[in-house]
Parts: sequence; C-alpha cells; structure tokens
Amino acid sequence: MKLFVREKQFYKSFFWLTLIIGLQNIISLGVNLSDNVMLGGYSEPALSGVALANQIQFLLHMLVMGAGEGLVIMASRYWGAKDILSIRRVASIGMRMAVVLSAVLWAIVFFFPHGVLSIFTSGQSVIDEGVKYLQIICFSYVFFAVTNILLASLRSVETVKIGFIVSLSTLIINVALNYVLIYGHLGFPELGVRGSAIATLLARMIETVIVISYIKRYDRKILLKLKDFFQLDLSLFKQYIKVGSPILLSNTIWGLAMGAQTAILGHMGEAAIAANSIATTIFQLVTVVIYASASATAVLIGKTIGEGFSDKIKAYAKTLQILYLLLGLGTGLILFILKDYVLGFYTISGEAKALALQFMTILSITVVGTAYQMPALTGIVRSGGDTKFVLYNDFIFMWLIVLPSSFLCAFVFDLSPIVTFICLKSDQILKCFVAIVKVNRYRWIRSFES
Repeated sequence: MKLFVREKQFYKSFFWLTLIIGLQNIISLGVNLSDNVMLGGYSEPALSGVALANQIQFLLHMLVMGAGEGLVIMASRYWGAKDILSIRRVASIGMRMAVVLSAVLWAIVFFFPHGVLSIFTSGQSVIDEGVKYLQIICFSYVFFAVTNILLASLRSVETVKIGFIVSLSTLIINVALNYVLIYGHLGFPELGVRGSAIATLLARMIETVIVISYIKRYDRKILLKLKDFFQLDLSLFKQYIKVGSPILLSNTIWGLAMGAQTAILGHMGEAAIAANSIATTIFQLVTVVIYASASATAVLIGKTIGEGFSDKIKAYAKTLQILYLLLGLGTGLILFILKDYVLGFYTISGEAKALALQFMTILSITVVGTAYQMPALTGIVRSGGDTKFVLYNDFIFMWLIVLPSSFLCAFVFDLSPIVTFICLKSDQILKCFVAIVKVNRYRWIRSFES
C-alpha cells in the first residue's frame, strides 16, 4: 500500500473543508478574542472574571459539539448513500439533544452564578466581574446551540461556506458593539463586562437568524423544514444514542476537565488566571486548522464508508496522519513566533505577562502532539464507527493521570504554575502513542449496527 493517496479529489476535499471550517473557527474564536483583548485593556479583574465565565461557555461548546459530532458522523454516511430523509431525521434528534442541554446549563448558571464561579477561584473581585458577564451571556446559550446544530447538519453534506459567512458577521457585530458598550463610545454608556456580554448575546441572536434564513431560502441539499424538528424516528434515535452518547460523554468530561484545570490554576492567583486566559485564547486561535482537520476528516471518512468504498479507508488514514504532523509543526512554529507580540495588546501585571509567555512556549511544543492525536482519534477513529474509544481514552488520561498529578503539583508539593501547567498539558504528547497504535490497527472501521 502506497503511503500517500494519489487522488486529487481527496486532497481537494480535505484541504477545502479544512480551510473553510478553519476560517469559520478562527472567526468564531475571534468573538471570544475580541472580548479577551478589549477587556484585557479595560482591567485585569474584568479579564479574569470573563475568562472564568467563558469556562461555562466552553462546556456548552463541548456539549453542543458533542451532539453535533454524532449528527455529522451519521449524516455524512447517509450523504454518501444519498439518503436525505435520514439526514433530516438525524438533524432533528441532534437539535433536541443540544437545545435541552443548553437550556439546563442556562438554568444552572442563571440561578447560581456565584456558586458556579466560586468553583474556579476564591478571588471575590474576579467572581463579581464574572457574575456581571454570566447573568447576561447565559441567554445566548440556546441560540448558540440552534445555530451550531444547523451548521453541523449542513457540514455533513459538505455545505461549509455558510458557516464562514455566519462567523464573519458575528465577529463584525461583536467587535463593533464591544467598542461602544465596554468603553462607552459614540454616546453609549460605559458598561464594562456587561457591555461585552450584551454585545455577544446580540451577535449570537443575529447569527441564528442568518442560518435559518439561509436554510429556508438557499439550501437545496437536505431541504430542512421546521416540521422536521417535531418528528422523531425511534429507530434512528436509538442508533444516534449508540453512536452519539459516547461522543457527548467524552466531550462532557473533557469540558469539565478544562474547567477543573482552570480551577487549579485559578486557585494559584489572579496572575495565573490571566496568563492562562491569554495563552489559551491565542493557542485556540492558531490551532483552528487542527480542529478543522478533524471535522474535515469526519466528513470524508463517513462519506467514503457511506458510498461503500471502505477499501480506500486504510490509504486515507495513512495519508491523513502525515498531514496532521505537518499541520502540527506549522502551528507550533507560528505560536512560538507570535508569543512575544501578542502580549503587547494586554494591560496586565508583569507577573501575569511572564507566566503567559512561558505558558505559550509550552503550548508551542505540545501542540505538535495535539495536531496528531486529536484528529487521529476524534476524526479518523470516531467517524470510522468506534465512538467509545475516545471516551475511555480521555477519561483515563484526564481524570486518572493529568488532573490528579496537577492537583498534587499545585496544592501538595506547592510547585510553580509553570510545572503545574506542564502537567496539565502532558496528555497531548502521551496520547500520541495510543493514537499511533489504535489508528494503524484499523479495528475502528465499523457499521452502526455492529
């Protein structure tokens, strides 16, 4: 078997999907980055408070993406088989799941904001700023869920440009509203973190309207109607639960683990919170192509299996692994080069700035591991049909190795935030050894019924 696939359409599809999804993701992250940068120039407590509140947003993101990934894996196979009716029914199931989860999270956050944020830090000034943001931004959760499930449905049939357009419009609206509402420009009152929350809420509402309008007027592939979301196919629902529940559980424990990581650093001081917020935001920005490559892989592998070309999958998997490593080396280099420049945008203490610089240096190394193992496991293995493996793998690494060792570093051995941060990111390298073995045994190629 040749190492590289020699099909132009394979490379065209992979890079096109990765590019458009990556652009969508980078612009979508720009919404959080605009909050991060503008509040970073406003005050450090505001930056830290919103950084903690955004851990809830990250958990919501993981839950909604979990519901969406199960949808994409199933629907992309139906797209390969040209079974449009089943795509609509799976979209309905994914929507129900995401809306329920986002509504539950809204209720928890709206009624218990202080209790939620006190998990992450004991700093009262940080909690106070975070509560101001959280009590407004939580109303965007359901809008976020609806938008992303609709985009996942379109992505499963290789319609991706609308996601880019939606994200761009959201970014422009959010930046403009941030400018006038945080600082009180153009005659508007100075609202600080509340202004940032209002700006993001309005942007999320508008993006939902744009996606619904596109589906109603322009989509000619799956032709989703409102009535489709009130119909439930029990057999498909059972299949979705079998395929999607491990993904949802995996994303949930990952989202909770990220919150736990923030809590560990959060109890090491405000400087550590601010540094982690900056480093993580920049890291997410430069690694969008990695996450996009996983999404592109899920569509390509699922569609190929649905078309009945399972004999091509092994060659695709070998080629994709090489591409992942190249993407990792590139993003690591970019992050290492950018780290000295981005800190100039922030008004933070010298301690926080020094920590952020060291955190980004560490991430520029571990990102090579992230670039390989994450799309290999969540893109190749999951879309091949083995959705439980990533759940088990994430649970073992995060909850039995990374978090316990990091807790010991921070609170028992009283080690520095740098050593603790290295422990928190160590799984990104360790998982590579598991991914190499798992992917290249090819036991993940399964039907939904098996």
